[in-house]
Amino acid sequence: MKDKAYESNPVLDKLPSHLRQYIKPQNYEEYSSIDQAVWRYVMRKNVDYLSKVADESYVEGLEKTGISIDHIPNMYGMNRILKEIGWAAVAVDGFIPPAAFMEFQAYNVLVIASDIRQLENIEYTPAPDIIHEGAGHAPIIANPEYAEYLRRFGEIGCKAISSAKDYELYEAVRHLSIIKEAEGTPKEEIIAAEKKIEELQKNMGTPSEMALIRNLHWWTVEYGLIGSVDNPKIYGAGLLSSIGESSWCMTDEVKKLPYSNKAAVTEFDITKPQPQLFVTPNFAHLSQVLEDFANTMALRTGGLEGINKLIDSKELCTIMLSTGLQISGNFTRVISHKGKPVYVQTEGETALAYHEKELIGHGIEKHSNGFGTPLGKLKGINLAIENMGPRDLKAYNIFEGEIITLEFEGEITLSGKIITGTRNLQGKILLVTFENCVVKHKKEVIFKSEGETYSMAVGQEVISCFNGPADVQSFDMVTHELSDSTIKKPKDDARLRLETLYQRIRDWREEKDRTISRSKIFKELQESYPTDWLLSVELYELAKMDNSLELAEKIKAHLEQVKLDNPKVGHLIDDGLELVDKHLVKYL
Repeated sequence: MKDKAYESNPVLDKLPSHLRQYIKPQNYEEYSSIDQAVWRYVMRKNVDYLSKVADESYVEGLEKTGISIDHIPNMYGMNRILKEIGWAAVAVDGFIPPAAFMEFQAYNVLVIASDIRQLENIEYTPAPDIIHEGAGHAPIIANPEYAEYLRRFGEIGCKAISSAKDYELYEAVRHLSIIKEAEGTPKEEIIAAEKKIEELQKNMGTPSEMALIRNLHWWTVEYGLIGSVDNPKIYGAGLLSSIGESSWCMTDEVKKLPYSNKAAVTEFDITKPQPQLFVTPNFAHLSQVLEDFANTMALRTGGLEGINKLIDSKELCTIMLSTGLQISGNFTRVISHKGKPVYVQTEGETALAYHEKELIGHGIEKHSNGFGTPLGKLKGINLAIENMGPRDLKAYNIFEGEIITLEFEGEITLSGKIITGTRNLQGKILLVTFENCVVKHKKEVIFKSEGETYSMAVGQEVISCFNGPADVQSFDMVTHELSDSTIKKPKDDARLRLETLYQRIRDWREEKDRTISRSKIFKELQESYPTDWLLSVELYELAKMDNSLELAEKIKAHLEQVKLDNPKVGHLIDDGLELVDKHLVKYL
């Protein structure tokens, strides 16, 4: 199948439409020759260093996932290889909402921000980019144990309940990442954006499930170490893709802690290097900690606390009753008795489902104005309705045509004429439908049918509460609108000319054009682009390769001057020259 934004494969064919809305074309032709040079520099440096300090899965994974050191990966090519290990990759515009990001993982899809960092941010960028995603995440998923952890994390993580403040923080981080990578953003604007994130982080209140599981994601998938505390190896994508932090994190200045659920309550600051990192003994341990954390989530605990989390989130969420019936909507009210919910209410479009499939006749068309239902047991009757067989139901007058008043624990009463019941395949009753129905809490009328029928959900307990709908087909979820988009300013003539110079040197190295004069290009670089250092490093490499020693010395002398004028890039220049002098062979 073809799509405007991407070329599909069997893995991507399974994606629901609400995830497809985030996918954008990679537009490979938009990568400039400078972008390609940035990729090549970072990858050469990383592979040289990471082969010593990264988990062995990294270097093996580079080959398995088809990632080249010399060329930014084309996602169509990556997908042909990734599908062999049951995964796929799609391009997106920077940060996407955490729940969507994790749901992609649950479908074995790697989300790749297709933009690439500017040369000025070559060591680290807070914005997701193709170096971080393609060179960091992709190689490690070739390890089956880790790939299953990533999938399972996505499956559980997308069910985590958020708070309104979580989304505000996501928007602030996304905004910072965009302006920090945008050329010419005033420094004061960046400082203001960083300050806003700092203020939000200080005032998040009790962390939501999404905030806690996002911490686990950060300290494993992004910034994880593996092995022993005394001798760890790198596997986190944030470290694998940062030539600065991958080196610094291995020093004694960064505290190493055994990985446990404590990571869930350890905050991180995306704008700064991390003061401590967590070390897992093996990839299997990651899954154990994840399952322990999942046991604390409303997804598995349900109950009154879980419903209150849904109400606080103000998002489309779901509760599942002990009968397996699922109610999806925006929960606005719960009435409790002795610590248990006895009535729940949604507002707006609501759908009922069973086993993640919408019940016929109980979609948003039927429940467009919300849905409310009593929960729990009938007062004075030990046998719950859900456990009653046909004879039991008849004995208690819960029978077609009967006009009845049901009195639930917690002073909830329901009166009306029974029309019918809805059962599952095992014969258990899920819904009882009434006409002329009135539901009261004490003396308050909670609901009164006005000519329409009313269906009461059957369920003694709420056993699960989670983010999102039970059946994604029940709701129109294709509503994503970006508050910010990646900023790309038009290139001036000087920039376009510099890109041409980079391309000519690239063509020389790849033996596409050997007619150009590297000496002339170097001279133009000195005169017109005296602060640019990366092209000079590439020219030095070519000069050394064909033994043009006089040119090599001139370039080296020029780079020494660049270092004096801009000490911040001194170590980058030194590292580039060192790689050349070590005669690092081209990696394919």
